[in-house]
Amino acid sequence: MTPRTIQKLFDLTGKTALVTGGSRGLGLQMAHALGEAGAKVMLSSRKADDLKQAVDELKAAGIDADWIAADCAQEADIRMLADVAIKRMGHVDILVNNAGAAWGAPAEDYPVEAWDKVMNLNIRGYFILSQHVAKHSMIPRRSGRIINIASIAGLGGNPSGMQTIAYNTSKGAAVNFTRALAGEWGVHGITVNAICPGFFPSKMTMGTLKALGEETLASHAPLKRLGDDEDLKGLCVLYASDAGKHITGQYLAVDGGVSIIKGG
Repeated sequence: MTPRTIQKLFDLTGKTALVTGGSRGLGLQMAHALGEAGAKVMLSSRKADDLKQAVDELKAAGIDADWIAADCAQEADIRMLADVAIKRMGHVDILVNNAGAAWGAPAEDYPVEAWDKVMNLNIRGYFILSQHVAKHSMIPRRSGRIINIASIAGLGGNPSGMQTIAYNTSKGAAVNFTRALAGEWGVHGITVNAICPGFFPSKMTMGTLKALGEETLASHAPLKRLGDDEDLKGLCVLYASDAGKHITGQYLAVDGGVSIIKGG
């Protein structure tokens, strides 16, 4: 085998990618990364208007993009999303499980309905979509890349002021889901890896940022900064491309070093 250049190894030309929670924030950042590397990108989230705006942004950047509105907490929506994505794109090479939710309350008073909402979207949805896409596209083609978005919240506990028991639990589950699935599906040529972001300014983290302050949160990181609009791009493309073809079952924190201080 003639070694390929580094540019070829990271090239996603001709590949297709489905990104859930892709209309804003980290999902849209990763969609940009995959599209900039050459992939055709399908975005999904619940709101059509947000998706249209995100796809317009991607197309303005020269990226081939489309969208499907779906609620990844609902099994019927998830299966519809997978089927329509496969039909429109022909197959799915790269799946980014990113759709997620958080809910804050003391553990002793945490509503069961909130627990179910977070767990259904953050881990049950990952499982159903991964299973459906793999069974109907990746396993028959003996090739695929699955990228699960976990969190450093899944690597350890939180300070007492952050009362997010379901979110932490779901993200810890996402890490081990990644490892278990990688072990089982490697035989099919599918890699499964996770990204564990730290604090990035987003709609989901708005409440925490407001309560604790951006400067305070940044001060906890050895790099003294929060994540920005570029910080997930490189790792996402590494996992998705042939540059990462021998990496599976792994998780990496993108958090400015916060997890090494916490011991994650």
